[in-house]
Amino acid sequence: MRTLIATAFVSLDGVVEAPGGEPGHRSSGWTFTSVEFDEAAYEIKDREQQEATAMLLGRVSYEAFGSVWPTMTEEFAGYNAMPKYVVSRTLKEADLVTNWGDITILRSLDDVAALKATEGGPISVHGSAALNRDLSDAGLIDRYHLLVFPVLLGAGKRLFSDTDKDQQTLALVESESYGNGIQKLVYDVVR
Repeated sequence: MRTLIATAFVSLDGVVEAPGGEPGHRSSGWTFTSVEFDEAAYEIKDREQQEATAMLLGRVSYEAFGSVWPTMTEEFAGYNAMPKYVVSRTLKEADLVTNWGDITILRSLDDVAALKATEGGPISVHGSAALNRDLSDAGLIDRYHLLVFPVLLGAGKRLFSDTDKDQQTLALVESESYGNGIQKLVYDVVR
């Protein structure tokens, strides 16, 4: 069984929307504008590219990343080379970009569960706030890679839903604090 890893930039109050400058959020780009850059805090991002064997995205994140990441050959070489899976009920094959390697559309969380059951290495989930909430609520996420930023954004898409569900315990497997206030937190889901 493959490990499904949710990776996110998250504000202290749980917002994951528009960390890199995506339009539509009043604090768009908050990872760059609110906190002094410290390269060491992003080491986990390089490691994710080395360790992941596939990327899972929701439709909105796929459309945003697919228009930019394929041209970022140095920064995202690992991600660009790996297979991508997009969870969408509406996306059509004709809508897929042609310069970003193998891309497969999954239509449901059952399809994600079937993908997890295949042989292979870790699958990394990027962006995709709604998908992350659905995956978490369905018990499909195995690990969280979180970079928690010392900002309170108040409003925006959140990493976790407010669905009334059973408690889920996490085991901290790695953590580090950086001088700019960012916290790296890596949790395994306890089953």
